[in-house]
Amino acid sequence: MTTIETPEILTRFVDAVNRGDTEGFLACFTEDGVVNDWGRPFHGHDGIRRWSDGEFIGAKGKLTVQSTALHGNTVVMKANWASRVFTGDSVFTFTLSGGRIREMKITE
Repeated sequence: MTTIETPEILTRFVDAVNRGDTEGFLACFTEDGVVNDWGRPFHGHDGIRRWSDGEFIGAKGKLTVQSTALHGNTVVMKANWASRVFTGDSVFTFTLSGGRIREMKITE
């Protein structure tokens, strides 16, 4: 794994999340993007919005990035997530396509 400077799309993603900006958050994803939250997949902007409204932006969370690294064709971001639903360290694995997020997988 190689430590890298955070890609611009992920900087926009973190900023949108921390501002509570659902539209800005969704704009970071491809139209067919996927969020996989601990094995629960949410597809497309509509599915991602439904998930986020209850568990991500709707949970009034704040994301504090601890590190960002390149692993193959993915970007792995270790971060602390603090919200009314969950607080603790998590790993966000992003697959990027065309300058946007094609998939975000949340683990650990």
